[in-house]
Amino acid sequence: MVSVARIRQSIRRAPVLILALAVLAVTAAGAFHAPAFAQEESHGWSLRDLLFPRRSERIEPPVEVQKPRPKPKKKPKPRPPAEPETPIVEKTNDARVVLVVGDFLAGGLAEGLDTAFADNPAVRIVARANGSSGFVRDDVYNWPAQIKSLIETEKPAAVIVMLGSNDRQQMKVGDVREQSRSENWTKEYERRTDAFGKALQDTKVPFLWVGMPAFGVSKMNSDMLAFNDIYHSAAQKHGGEFVDVWDGFVDENGAFVTSGPDINGQPVRLRSDDGINVTKAGKRKLAFYTEKPLAKILGLAAPGSVTTVSAPAGAPVEAPKPASAPVIVDRTAPMLLGDPSLDGGTELLGATQPAKADPNLPGEKLILEGKAPTASPGRADDFSWPPKPPATVAAQPDTAEGVNQ
Repeated sequence: MVSVARIRQSIRRAPVLILALAVLAVTAAGAFHAPAFAQEESHGWSLRDLLFPRRSERIEPPVEVQKPRPKPKKKPKPRPPAEPETPIVEKTNDARVVLVVGDFLAGGLAEGLDTAFADNPAVRIVARANGSSGFVRDDVYNWPAQIKSLIETEKPAAVIVMLGSNDRQQMKVGDVREQSRSENWTKEYERRTDAFGKALQDTKVPFLWVGMPAFGVSKMNSDMLAFNDIYHSAAQKHGGEFVDVWDGFVDENGAFVTSGPDINGQPVRLRSDDGINVTKAGKRKLAFYTEKPLAKILGLAAPGSVTTVSAPAGAPVEAPKPASAPVIVDRTAPMLLGDPSLDGGTELLGATQPAKADPNLPGEKLILEGKAPTASPGRADDFSWPPKPPATVAAQPDTAEGVNQ
């Protein structure tokens, strides 16, 4: 049995053990809740560190996150070289006038011509366009009646016409409104274009009739092609010249294009987003088609040339160059194929019949009688059976064997 003294001794030690356990528990709790800076300052090791490792030792420090590098700025696309500005030359008082009439496309054509002849003081472009006009709405603007007064006022040396882009609409024929391109509509339209051509012819001023270009709306293109045929007929009938610009605004398949080559062959934008209006480059391209025929009318030596046939007094006129001496070419007389002296003979080949060949020759038998020569034994054309052995050459004595023996 346990003695009373030993029990009492255990009771006396119990508070000490309880106190030690409490201190140990508090210390362990402090290890988990101690501030970070206190843990960083402590560098010693103890039993507590082994049993309860510090948080800083259990968690690895985060890897430094690299800041994203700024993306390199894209280099701006090189701008196309600016078009050289055409020097504006002051026109002379007696400069020849080119009158441009028509709708809004004619106004753009006049701008292009103004650029083309900006450096020519002897040519002045005058635009008298009505943007919403045409042959259908003669109540808005009657071109056959107005063209005479315009020519009398401006006194042009040439007239350029570009009309028709507004004419895809109903037309009043008598008391009836006819649909576009119906039979009666077409007859009346041809009559009005013919009247306009006759009015131009009566003024005795040379004129160019520029056709319609392609448009972005496919339904418009079929109408414009039909209109161009009418304009072409009216221009030829009344002594004018028709200028076809269709190919300059379509691709190789004949489809409308917004962008295409300019007068220098460089790709540019020719039409606006609506597929109807033309850009500055498109206006210049329209003018390009009219420069050559206009130069003929004005008597220009070349498109853009200052000197004209009827140049004003004091203008420099190039003296005609003297005619160069004719070049003498030493030619060889033609050779007659029937001349027998070419090869030193007296007769042409085949003039005399050759001597008859021997009919017993294998070639003659094959030609005349159709008999082929007898095949040699072993040759490819030898079809005898059983096959005959080919002829062998007589064996010569082997001198080597006699020496060896």
